[in-house]
Amino acid sequence: MTPSFNQQFDQHGAWRRSFAKRLKWLSGWLDENELLDQAVAERLKELEAQMRTSKVMVAFVAEFSRGKSELINAIFFAGYGRRIMPASAGRTTMCPTELGYDAEQPPSLRLLPIETRLEPHSLMHWRDEPARWTDVPVDVDNAESLSAAMSKVAEVRWVPLAEARALGFWSDDAPDDNPLPDDQGRVEIPRWRHAVLNMPHPLLEQGLIILDTPGLNAIGAEPELTVSLIPQAHAVVFILGADTGVTRSDLSIWREHLITEGPASETRIVVLNKIDTMWDTLSTPAQIDAQIERQRRGAAELLGVPLPQVLPVSAQKGLQAKIRRDDPLLRASRLPGLEAVLGEGLLGKRETMLRLAVDASIGALRAEASRIINVRQRDLSEQVLELQGLRGKNVSVIRHMRSRIEQEQNEFETSNVRILAVRSVQGKLLREVYAVLGSTALKADMAHLAAALKRPGIKLSVRKVYGETFDALRNNLREVQATTGEIQSMLHATFRQLNAEHGFTLQAPAEPDLSGFEEQLTQIEQSHIHYLGVGNLLKLAQADFCDKLVRALSSRLRVVNEAAMTEVERWSKGAGAQLDAQLKERRRNFGRRLESVERIQGAAGNLDERLAEIAAQDSGLTELQQRLDELTSLLTSNDAPVAATAASAA
Repeated sequence: MTPSFNQQFDQHGAWRRSFAKRLKWLSGWLDENELLDQAVAERLKELEAQMRTSKVMVAFVAEFSRGKSELINAIFFAGYGRRIMPASAGRTTMCPTELGYDAEQPPSLRLLPIETRLEPHSLMHWRDEPARWTDVPVDVDNAESLSAAMSKVAEVRWVPLAEARALGFWSDDAPDDNPLPDDQGRVEIPRWRHAVLNMPHPLLEQGLIILDTPGLNAIGAEPELTVSLIPQAHAVVFILGADTGVTRSDLSIWREHLITEGPASETRIVVLNKIDTMWDTLSTPAQIDAQIERQRRGAAELLGVPLPQVLPVSAQKGLQAKIRRDDPLLRASRLPGLEAVLGEGLLGKRETMLRLAVDASIGALRAEASRIINVRQRDLSEQVLELQGLRGKNVSVIRHMRSRIEQEQNEFETSNVRILAVRSVQGKLLREVYAVLGSTALKADMAHLAAALKRPGIKLSVRKVYGETFDALRNNLREVQATTGEIQSMLHATFRQLNAEHGFTLQAPAEPDLSGFEEQLTQIEQSHIHYLGVGNLLKLAQADFCDKLVRALSSRLRVVNEAAMTEVERWSKGAGAQLDAQLKERRRNFGRRLESVERIQGAAGNLDERLAEIAAQDSGLTELQQRLDELTSLLTSNDAPVAATAASAA
């Protein structure tokens, strides 16, 4: 039987923890043997943190009453023996709700008041303002208490039209999308803008984040949700009703907020929920299956997705079956099929990405550590030749050799002036990189976009403005790529000169490839272009809405720019750390050479004893290289047992 999503996520979590332990062992071993420079140490630390804390977000998106919260209950919370997310008749999720776990925070449900929409700040800003949130403590061991706390995400307020209009839930230009007023002229709006549940659920502890979104009106009123949170999800589950098929509002959500191209389209999973409404005692199983298949094919055709990405499910019967341990009903609900697609697709791709990151980092680490070992072996070989040349020589010859070593040492130290000059130029170029990708430059680009969006009237040229903005952002990355090319050329020239003069084995690390960040910008642009369709032109005529849109975009772009700067900085540190390591080894070699001559000169040890010591050191370096190869090979092996790594590191 195919393992459930929970079981597959458990296996994924165990794999990540195992890798994190191996990385920690390797880091300790490298440090003990003085093979760990600062850049490699930072890279290993980042990689270990990535393996331990890597998040996997699954976003559930649907119009109201499609069974979205029930599906979340069925997949993730059936172990509680009852519903946790509000999913009964007349109660539904009214605000975007994130479920995750942060061990540094107590278990609680944090609720952001809807009134914060009246202030010019993004959700990213409000996350760092705990005083503005309402905290509801939760007892994760008490299902009834937890369910009662989660019911708050379904809370609403009845407000006058003016307040609903100010908060973005009423539009005079789009009356068909407005909620129905009551007899007092008030309309229903969510009580909360955003909710974050922090709880130590086994899956959430391993890095899963569940994003539960409300219906079309709420999604459209919160641009940050559409252009930031949902596009960053590793998988998006879009829920339809099997009893209704693809409705007009379903199609609006899909076309305006979810449709995408390229690899991201593979992470869009369409769920045809409530297939139990088709379970008719007057129809044969074959007739029921044929009816479900017709709905499935129709949904795939209307949404433009491959048929295998449309999965029929009964979330309610799946939850019921799991609680009652009713295997036939669970199979009939077809929930295991959806869990298999989520597990194999989402977690498989995530694991592949993590493995690629590990392999690239370990490959670079092995090369750098091997380079240090080779430098030490070469220095030992030079010492052997030097000492063998002293056989039968008198005291004056030995004294002369000592003077020559000291002279070489002095000449070597004078080369530091040139190295400092190179580092000064490198620092200047890096400051140029930070200026291009820093917050000041981004604010200027966003100010240009904001000014264009705030022009009165309908923005028919909004796509052109967006295109110009993203072209400028991509050009910034290309400018930085050109700057790194200058730095790379300078490093190549300097390293060649130092290698020739001092016998170093310096090799400039591969220049960072920023094309991936350009692709990220293009993906963000595409998500906005979809959002700028005809259906949103009236919203774009509202200044407040445009402000929210630009703030949401700025938050996401800042993450891309900061990641690009981190990549450039890591590359620069790698080049500097390699130079520092070989400078350190060369200074250590001068010390050893002087010590050998002094010992022979003072009769503290004869020549043969010293040569034997060097031979033993060389043998130790060979063993060190073998151990390095073993440990790094274990890390890049797909099925390397933890126990084997522990034994090797001991």
